[in-house]
Amino acid sequence: MTNAAVARARTGGPDDDVPKIVEHIMGWVLVVVLAMLVTQAGLL
Repeated sequence: MTNAAVARARTGGPDDDVPKIVEHIMGWVLVVVLAMLVTQAGLL
């Protein structure tokens, strides 16, 4: 593949240079924050 084809194939997701553990931790932080918001709002 050429560089132009690789550049077009990007979909706007997270960069590949971010370690997977950081993405995993950030995902769980988001889950916890959403859970706190739901319980504080009385939706559960």
